[in-house]
Amino acid sequence: MPVPLLDLRAQHATIRDDVIAAMLKVVDDQAFILGEPVSQLECEVAGLSHTKYAVGCANGTDALLLALRALDVGHGDEVVTSPFTFFATAGTIHNAGAKPVFVDIEPRTFNIAPAAVAAAVGPKTKAVVPVDLFGQMAPIEEVRAAAKGLPVIEDAAQSIGARRMIDGEWRMAGEVATICTFSFFPSKNLGGFGDGGMMVTQDDALFERLMKLRTHGSRKTYYHEIVGFNSRLDALQAAVLRAKLPHLQGWSAKRRANAAFYDQALADLADIRTPYVEPQNESIYNQYTIRAEQRDALQAHLKERGIGTSVYYPLPLHLQPCFAYLGYREGQCPEAERASKEVLSLPIFPELTQSQLEEVVVAVRAFYGR
Repeated sequence: MPVPLLDLRAQHATIRDDVIAAMLKVVDDQAFILGEPVSQLECEVAGLSHTKYAVGCANGTDALLLALRALDVGHGDEVVTSPFTFFATAGTIHNAGAKPVFVDIEPRTFNIAPAAVAAAVGPKTKAVVPVDLFGQMAPIEEVRAAAKGLPVIEDAAQSIGARRMIDGEWRMAGEVATICTFSFFPSKNLGGFGDGGMMVTQDDALFERLMKLRTHGSRKTYYHEIVGFNSRLDALQAAVLRAKLPHLQGWSAKRRANAAFYDQALADLADIRTPYVEPQNESIYNQYTIRAEQRDALQAHLKERGIGTSVYYPLPLHLQPCFAYLGYREGQCPEAERASKEVLSLPIFPELTQSQLEEVVVAVRAFYGR
């Protein structure tokens, strides 16, 4: 039985009527840029994130770039971040004119190591960008302490709706950071029918600046207080996302249930390590990522059995050719480098059937002769 890494058609079949109705309303209204669907979604995402404000934009990459520009990050500045994440995290730092400073990750969670952040913060550091990788929040309170008062941009592209216990209270992804960014790329837990992004913040002044930056630096038509960008969330995408949002909590709960099944079914395999979620975290499992000896051979075996997998990420950012000018060499972020050779993501999407889950487990166990 083939099992895809992700099956968006299975999800769409359960909500098709609601999504199509929401899209048709936008079509009938003929109001496609910003407008009521976007402002409604912003209010709902702010509520989910326990923040005062949310600002929609064109995609998750722009969300990071706008956040950096809102904090006046530019030429001559340094921004500390993780080398083990999607390219956009560091690419936007470069495109803002700043220098990415890569520090290593914690081996169990794959998230940035606060001690490494503290060691890297220097006189040129303008901000720190931790990533909530695979759906689990980074230790945001520890990162903030390590940042020594500098702004913290939480890259939560993979973690909308995730939460972390901090000082005895649950804090949502986005709630504690200076600015937090989300992506609505279709493969995310809350995904649109194309690109989309959002930024959330508790800060009044940063909210105003983000609102200007996404529309050419303007809050009043044809009057431009700063030079901004054209990065607006389409009303059609907002309508799709609003139709999906009520299902997000249930989808994430099903992902956690699927993860628990894998955890138990694979627990006795000494050659792999199932994902570690810190006790104070509730992950949304955007990915279920194991660490495996003979990773490439295991992936080839699963492919032969029709099991979809992916490697996130095969080459850490500090070793990417485009960042050669920074002068990093192998061995400088050893945990990220080791992870890149061992990680393998298995199907985790909420519509997986029990038979599909069992098929994945049987295939993995067969590779190890179990």
